[in-house]
Amino acid sequence: MTSQRSLAYLKGHGTENDFVIIPDPDNAIDLPAPAVARLCDRRAGLGGDGVLHVVRSAAHPEARHMADEAEWFMDYRNSDGSIAEMCGNGVRVFARYLHHAGHVEPGDLAVATRGGIKKVHLHKEEFVSVTMGRAVLPEDAVTVSVGDHSWPATNVNMGNPHAVAFVESLDDAGDLLSPPPFSPAAVYPDGVNVEFVVDRGPRHVAMRVHERGSGETRSCGTGACAVAVATARRDGADPAVTGESVTYTVDVLGGTLMITEDPDGTIHKTGPAVIVAAGEFDPDWLTETAFA
Repeated sequence: MTSQRSLAYLKGHGTENDFVIIPDPDNAIDLPAPAVARLCDRRAGLGGDGVLHVVRSAAHPEARHMADEAEWFMDYRNSDGSIAEMCGNGVRVFARYLHHAGHVEPGDLAVATRGGIKKVHLHKEEFVSVTMGRAVLPEDAVTVSVGDHSWPATNVNMGNPHAVAFVESLDDAGDLLSPPPFSPAAVYPDGVNVEFVVDRGPRHVAMRVHERGSGETRSCGTGACAVAVATARRDGADPAVTGESVTYTVDVLGGTLMITEDPDGTIHKTGPAVIVAAGEFDPDWLTETAFA
């Protein structure tokens, strides 16, 4: 950790996918996994689905190669302290923080992530749009299970892995307290985000998600993109085939996201992102409690 007497933090959320934001432009704060887990603890810490560690790209060894294109790097951590490639809702909140802190103005900007550089558009209101890149659909056959029930799942990679299962009711997902089993295990050697999806209407679906390393969350941005892609393929609305962009409304527990896929495969996600609180904490407390 650091010897500063206090460390600043903020809280923000995107469709109730909530994050602890740690501003650290010079990458001076060490955040080992137990410390991140303590920050995200909803009873003994600040509470969150993950941590957005805000670092200038030039100051972080994993992002220096992107510094010419994106000034800021989203060093994202899951609530258990593990490192993640990307977080779609996190990118929106990250961008909203940069505006809140006076680092950027509304409009277009680039954010560096472990999943590559993401193009973001900050609207003047609370909405933020993110160009999420293109989905990859590996051909591996996947099955996910809850209790005695199992479903075929669509394997979608959005820079992080997803298994999308269409079910009759969102209750079929169970309590999602533990990761839903999947097979074959070799398809996802590092685990997977699992989405359970039901239809709500034409190009309108709802989902629940178990996020790898975080459990069930109120929303998952990359998961919503994976769901839209999987649903478009199921519906015969693949833009690469039809030559027309397709937009799906995706309801998550915390709100609604709009997902558009273009004929070239580029995916855009739009939804709200807000900063709700700011404060300070004692780094000695974090050090002591994280390793107790």
